[in-house]
Amino acid sequence: ECGHHLRMEPRDRIAYLADEGSFKEINKGLKSCNPIEMEGYEEKISQAQMKTNMEEAIITGSCTIEGEKALLGVMSFSFMGGSMGSVVGEKICRLMLKGAEEKTPVIIYATSGGARMQEGLFSLMQMAKTSSAAASLDEAGVPFFVMLCDPTTGGVTASFAMLGDLICAEPNALIGFAGPRVIEGTIRQKLPEGFQLAEFQQKKGFVDVIVPRNEQKSFWTKMIDAHMSNFK
Repeated sequence: ECGHHLRMEPRDRIAYLADEGSFKEINKGLKSCNPIEMEGYEEKISQAQMKTNMEEAIITGSCTIEGEKALLGVMSFSFMGGSMGSVVGEKICRLMLKGAEEKTPVIIYATSGGARMQEGLFSLMQMAKTSSAAASLDEAGVPFFVMLCDPTTGGVTASFAMLGDLICAEPNALIGFAGPRVIEGTIRQKLPEGFQLAEFQQKKGFVDVIVPRNEQKSFWTKMIDAHMSNFK
């Protein structure tokens, strides 16, 4: 009623976006390993899985939105800050490549603190990997839509989250690379009011459109219909 957008978990998002009974999860069962043998990493993964009832920080699947086919990826900030490790990157890439092959638009709801540093270089590699997959969608002429949620930062912002054909955001979402406190400490200057919020980023041209949740379902229907006309 007040229009404030609290953080939301993936299954709740899927419930209000996808047509009832249409969502089918894909690439389920992929599990993180410990590629650089970081002490305590397996325990953190287990704790995050119990806390969120998710295998990883993203759920991907196919669905229809008001009858329009779409591939949907929804990230969870509750799962280790939505950090992008090798499994998150792999699931995003598989979703995009499926979209390119099947000529189905891809929608990703991004929310993340960035790369998962417990996986070191393997995590940073996902930035290039997901960017390459986004290029495959572009080459196939298949639309890639991104919804930036609170917060979207770090390596996710620096890769696939800013490569959408249409970059959308929820009201007042924090969007950036480094956080305001880090930037202020680096440049030793006071930042403008509302710095890095969605409205500020739209004004500066980093965000195309801000879409409240109660408008998102019909918004995606219109965007899919407009961008997929060549395939109909």
